[in-house]
Amino acid sequence: METKDSTAQAATHAPVSRKLITYPSARDGAQIRIEYADEGEGPAICILPSLARSGRDYDEVAAMLAREGFRVLRPEPRGIGRSQGPMQSLDMHDFAADVAAVLDHECTGPLVVVGHAWGSQPARTLAADRPDLVRGVVMAAASAGKLPPGSQEKPYGRLRDAIDGAGDPSLSEAQRIDCLRRAFFAPGHDPRVWLDGWSAEAHEAQSHARRVTPVDDYFSAGQHVPILDLQAEHDAVVIPGVMKPYLGDRVTVQVVVARATRWRRNSLARWPTRSQRLRSASTARALAHSATRRPAQPWRRHPNHINTPGDNMVKKSSLSGLKLALAARRCSWAPSLMRRAIRTSR
Repeated sequence: METKDSTAQAATHAPVSRKLITYPSARDGAQIRIEYADEGEGPAICILPSLARSGRDYDEVAAMLAREGFRVLRPEPRGIGRSQGPMQSLDMHDFAADVAAVLDHECTGPLVVVGHAWGSQPARTLAADRPDLVRGVVMAAASAGKLPPGSQEKPYGRLRDAIDGAGDPSLSEAQRIDCLRRAFFAPGHDPRVWLDGWSAEAHEAQSHARRVTPVDDYFSAGQHVPILDLQAEHDAVVIPGVMKPYLGDRVTVQVVVARATRWRRNSLARWPTRSQRLRSASTARALAHSATRRPAQPWRRHPNHINTPGDNMVKKSSLSGLKLALAARRCSWAPSLMRRAIRTSR
């Protein structure tokens, strides 16, 4: 079953269709309904949101990608919007199956899947379970699930209290704002914009899935797909330097530097030259090569290869590196990062 609710956006935006599919669970045959947004035309990209959040967090990003000539699919996790189904005893494979049902229904074929924070876990699980549907994975401000050698931290443990407290309705507004500020927002930015939009039911189900699913089920996103590890400069949650040592040339790391940092480094900084821009484009090539092709070439990152406009809200992870990169309107080459990645991976 499919229903559509298409509404025209501003003249510069592509129409957004909100659709609903129903499919039977492979576990017990229970009927599962998944709502998703479908926007734009062209090569497809699928975006999965953060813990207990809606795909609507990516309205701006989806519109920008649609204007760049892509089709953007955003499935809503169970418990959010009109997505419904069993919420008990779920694991990452269940959440990945929900996404696969949408992609199968739309006959997308292999595409690039972006997982924001928690969303990288079902994104990588999808790549492992259904390699026929995934051409590349973008980890947007996402923890890896493993730790560097010698680390004494617990996986997914950094600022756990703040992450879980941000959407906890039992806490006072002041306490939640403090949690948001510590876990999600860069200095100088108002965390109140994320006081709303949390699903307690989804939070519990998704947290359970994280706890019970063995990390090795999804850590490497299968055996072959290239991974773009997109990190935000001020991220206080993500432990950097994990994915590439484990997976080598399959992983390309890109760090998003806030514009304010660029000005602080003004005595040493300069705008990237054309040759530096071309080197940064090798990040996009990481998504363009399958296991049967040569790996992306190494490159040297200029300290300010991506900058974000000062009037944009800059979060540590909730406004993910993907959004920061795409929002860098003054650097016309920044949106081409995803544009080239997706177009060359067709």
